[in-house]
Amino acid sequence: MSLPAPQGVEGIISADEVLQTVDAIAATQLPDGNIPWTPGGHTDPWNLVEAAMALDVGGRHGDAARAYAWLRGMQNPDGSWHAYYLGNEVKDPTLDTNVACYLATGVWHHYLTTGDTAFLREYWSVVETTIDYALGHQTETGEIAWRADDPADGALLTGSSSIHHSLRCAIAIAARLGHDRPDWELSAGALAIAIAHRPERFLDKDRWAMDWYYPILGGVLRGQSAQMRVAARWDTFVVPGRGVRCVSDQPWITAAESCELVMALDAIGEHDRALELFSWVQFLRHDHGAYWCGMNFDGERWHETGEYFTEDHPTWNSAAVVLAAHALGDAGPTAGLFRGEGLPVGLSAEELIAAGVEIEAERRGVTPTRTVD
Repeated sequence: MSLPAPQGVEGIISADEVLQTVDAIAATQLPDGNIPWTPGGHTDPWNLVEAAMALDVGGRHGDAARAYAWLRGMQNPDGSWHAYYLGNEVKDPTLDTNVACYLATGVWHHYLTTGDTAFLREYWSVVETTIDYALGHQTETGEIAWRADDPADGALLTGSSSIHHSLRCAIAIAARLGHDRPDWELSAGALAIAIAHRPERFLDKDRWAMDWYYPILGGVLRGQSAQMRVAARWDTFVVPGRGVRCVSDQPWITAAESCELVMALDAIGEHDRALELFSWVQFLRHDHGAYWCGMNFDGERWHETGEYFTEDHPTWNSAAVVLAAHALGDAGPTAGLFRGEGLPVGLSAEELIAAGVEIEAERRGVTPTRTVD
């Protein structure tokens, strides 16, 4: 399948610069397909998928396929992956449901990029097993426990929001291959309702920027509800001219969070604001094309020498930049993936509102009046 070369973003980053960033990611990939954070560093499955998607954007489809093959080889029989690996050895045995599910997003992305139906068939059982594994930890109120090895630890809003997007990708894979999984569709609806209307069901991570924008990036919130969520904490997390704080109470601007917010803004039609934010991130670009993880600042005064709070260029960090550029460039079959293009619709805005009315009525102990038939 012949695809156009990666697009740059006019006035911000050229197509050649995007390819240079992709090459920097590829330079860290190991011969067996593994993509660690940094040379000699550890790997986690979610961020490996993020890096593999960037490789596909850059036309490195063979390298992306090798990354997925490594991940498939590391999958546990129950469908899970551990949180961190060092080479082929487990570094952190935590079983994170979101870490597992993100494979579905990557597999669907690779298929859309290459048109390789054989690849999709080959990975169907891997996707099906991991989605069923994660949904085995969904509660009656819709959220999904973040630790499969300790479900009582609770659910994460960011993780559940990311799973919502991965679940929609898995449903798209099933449909393309002729498999019927109505249970996944019901789970996606229940998960969306929990994300939109049951904040008390999630662990309090309010200081983290990801909890702010991931319900949008994960495809749950759109329209007015998404606009209101962006406005509510924009001044808390966004530093004009620089980017997005990782956490609200620390002076850390990070490239990945900034670029994920770029994609969230793009998903709700805030294109001009997304472009401006993406332009700010470019001060973190290194000469070799990779991106510094982020930068510290002291109050309103930036250190004149540019003091970076990490001295590395993680592959997933650079991948977020590539994916944001891809979305803004809007060329190719995967540019609109986080806008939900080509994915099952799921619950409409009206259905989500109706669910919220019912939940609020239950809390107040009254009988709700149906607003949507």
